[in-house]
Amino acid sequence: MTPPPDGDRGSALYDLDRPDRPDRHGLDRLNSATPGAAEAALLACCGSRRWARRLAALRPYPDLRTLLSTAEHAVRGLAPADLAEALADETVPQHLFPAPGRPGPPPSPATEAARSAIRRAHAAYEGRFGHVFVLCLDGCRPDEALARTLAALRTRLAACPADEAAVTAAELARLARGRLARLAPDTPPVRPRGAPQCGATGGT
Repeated sequence: MTPPPDGDRGSALYDLDRPDRPDRHGLDRLNSATPGAAEAALLACCGSRRWARRLAALRPYPDLRTLLSTAEHAVRGLAPADLAEALADETVPQHLFPAPGRPGPPPSPATEAARSAIRRAHAAYEGRFGHVFVLCLDGCRPDEALARTLAALRTRLAACPADEAAVTAAELARLARGRLARLAPDTPPVRPRGAPQCGATGGT
């Protein structure tokens, strides 16, 4: 399941090795990074090293569409061992299960019941299929995430292993696509009006 857009994965490209160019946006940073830095950033989108190495080796990308198309094709070409490696890197998203003591109103009884049901269903899923349950929640409203996750878990628990393997690969591709779109946009961020251009100095 996908982490929130502003989670740790969302900042991976900003750790690339170009501190001298703060004006570089996501896709530009990815294209100009060293192979090792690019691979590390791409691994934040999909935990398969084969996938990350392939995408890093095929740079530069002229636009986000080309990157996303290449990424989807690379996911389809992954062997079962590569998919297992990617799945091992996925975790249950913490925004569905906030840490105890987190500020904010206490969860409702319905929310707690849904979380307990998800934990039970997830444990059953891992016992049946041998890997973490993945579900892309991009575009899903926060107040609908629990219900959607629980419904998907219950449906997919009844699937045969071959069908579930295909669904899992498709969800991994959707997760990677959403993360890439957040990590490597092909347009620079909008600057606040009146902000100085990068490299400019204030005058009198």
